[in-house]
Amino acid sequence: MLIKPILAFRPSRMDMVFAVKTFVAMLLALFIAFSLDLTYPMWAAGTVIIVAHPYAGMVSSKAVYRILGTLIGGIVAIVLTPQFIDLPIFFTLVLAGWVGLCLYLSLLDRTPRSYVFMLAGYTTVMVVCSSINSISTHSVFDMALGRILEISVAVVCSAVVSSTLFPVHLGTLVQKRVQKTLDDTRQVFRSILTDPEHSHRYTQLLAAITRDTSDIHALAVHLSYERGALQGMTKSLQELLHQVSMTVANLVAMSERVAQLDQIDTCYRQVLPVLHEHVLQFLRAQHHVRVDQLKQLPDSFEQDFTALSELATAEQQIILHALKMDIRHFVENVVTIKCLWDLIQQGDKRIPEQIVTLTTTYPSLHRDHGVAVRSAVAAVIATIISFLLWIYSGWHAGYMMAQLTAVTVCILSGLDNPVPALRLFIRGSVYAAIITMFYAFVIMPEVHEFWQLAFVLAPLSLYLLSMLPNPPLMGLALPMLINFIMSLNLQNRYSTDAVLLIDTALAGVVGPIISIFAIYFIRAMSPETTASRILALHYRAMREALFIPYGVEFRIHLRSMLDRIGVLNTKLVQSEQLKQAMNMALVECSAVINLSRLAEFVQNPDISVNLQQAFIALQHSLEQAFWVQEKQQLLPEALKQQVFAELLHVEQCLQDEPNADFCMRVKMNINNIRSSIFHEHPSEKMPRAAVTGA
Repeated sequence: MLIKPILAFRPSRMDMVFAVKTFVAMLLALFIAFSLDLTYPMWAAGTVIIVAHPYAGMVSSKAVYRILGTLIGGIVAIVLTPQFIDLPIFFTLVLAGWVGLCLYLSLLDRTPRSYVFMLAGYTTVMVVCSSINSISTHSVFDMALGRILEISVAVVCSAVVSSTLFPVHLGTLVQKRVQKTLDDTRQVFRSILTDPEHSHRYTQLLAAITRDTSDIHALAVHLSYERGALQGMTKSLQELLHQVSMTVANLVAMSERVAQLDQIDTCYRQVLPVLHEHVLQFLRAQHHVRVDQLKQLPDSFEQDFTALSELATAEQQIILHALKMDIRHFVENVVTIKCLWDLIQQGDKRIPEQIVTLTTTYPSLHRDHGVAVRSAVAAVIATIISFLLWIYSGWHAGYMMAQLTAVTVCILSGLDNPVPALRLFIRGSVYAAIITMFYAFVIMPEVHEFWQLAFVLAPLSLYLLSMLPNPPLMGLALPMLINFIMSLNLQNRYSTDAVLLIDTALAGVVGPIISIFAIYFIRAMSPETTASRILALHYRAMREALFIPYGVEFRIHLRSMLDRIGVLNTKLVQSEQLKQAMNMALVECSAVINLSRLAEFVQNPDISVNLQQAFIALQHSLEQAFWVQEKQQLLPEALKQQVFAELLHVEQCLQDEPNADFCMRVKMNINNIRSSIFHEHPSEKMPRAAVTGA
């Protein structure tokens, strides 16, 4: 019920600064809306609350996106309303389809730009509903213009106050999070090479790094909208995060190779601390990296691996070569990251030509079309139901119900299961309705000046605003405050209509209830269901990687796969089987490069026909295996053995190949596929004595 957290809540100094800033912006927007005699000043005040955020950059970016979305929604409303206002049922279907389409596009774009699409959808509904409600006094153009002015006033006030009154810049937070990510990467590297117990702590840390890079990638978009540290460094920072993702893949691959080596024999470990120290010293010495140093390795790199090779058994040599390649790629990627980070810290937006960029015009991030479609369908049905109730009931406040239905069904659609949040929204709306009644009948009749209005709004507004930076309490405080401000229906006449107020408060409860039912039956998913869907997309991406030769296109594909793993690791599943599958997915991503190498091997003109046919047969078996896993996750043992048979056939065909380097590359590839993608370890295919070296 959140009663205990609310009673225990004590706002910090930063919470109160945020609350005061937002309240000042809200009063400023309300005063300007009163002065301009806008139709619905409450929307100006409500918008300030909606775009409120402790960081100035996020307020400014949301302000820009909100104005764009409102402008598009207003234009669509102006175009559609005169054409279809005499066809209410058909008009309802058109509006519902528009909301669904905009929500679908919004959910596919996981950057803050998605706000534009969402706003365009429900702003059209809001303008149309307000126009129909005031059809005898205002035209749709006047209503759309008023809506745009109300939003513009609100976002400008928010942006100005946020950036001038004790501004808190996002750049500092991003700097700290990037530095923490780099420190975590170094810690994982140390654990992999120096922890003989194979602690699972670094596996969890790697999962956290993938999660953090996805979060920082989204935050970076806001940097262009503030004057703090890292201003304008969005593209450079996102490129750095792409390179960090590649490093995560290197680290996971390294951990797999070390685990493989330890299962056979551990004598080689005598040299690992020396190798770790040499690599670490080399990386620490890389200050102000020049572009001609990007491919440099430690001077002792070859010498250290020669020493490792001398201590390793014959069976470990192929795995050791694979480890050498992983560490080499790790060093190169870290040097690239340090080069980019140095340039960013210096305020240099330039990305050196020698760095092959992975940044695309449209971010290579995970998209779930299935969830987007289901959310869009839920939005369409909820919008249709609310409009039909309004049309056939003739309820005066039905327009507000339809507006809030469209808003609530959209704003929470990004959650796995928005129903709990919507229930909290309804509870907040009920509490707001009770408080509104008290204000309307006891306090507001005594208010006749703006300063009096500000005085009576301050206690409740400041208290609820101070809760917004606190995630557990925000879900209740936000709907309470928005519905309280909206239900008061503040006008510059300083008068209230009791019947209208009660109707508006009731509409604020009924609208979200409609959204709950639509989402519950169509959109809501458990974390387990969502995780299973993401795993299916993961195996589809594995299948696609089979036919993408190694290069920039493949690295962009791998970046999207790692981002998907970051999203996957945010799901709080209870099933142990799913948890294991989620951990394995990260390991499989680290070896997906070996699938891409198969496409290269097939196209090699210098290999024998038998070997080429063996590669093609292996590709087909792998494609079939991933297709099955896409459907059911668990791979049948018969299909797994078929893949192993094809891998063995490739190894047999290598005996006739004269190119020793090529044979070594193929053997490393086969080892990595067998170990990291199909999770077969030496203990599964050899006697125990051979494993222990006895």
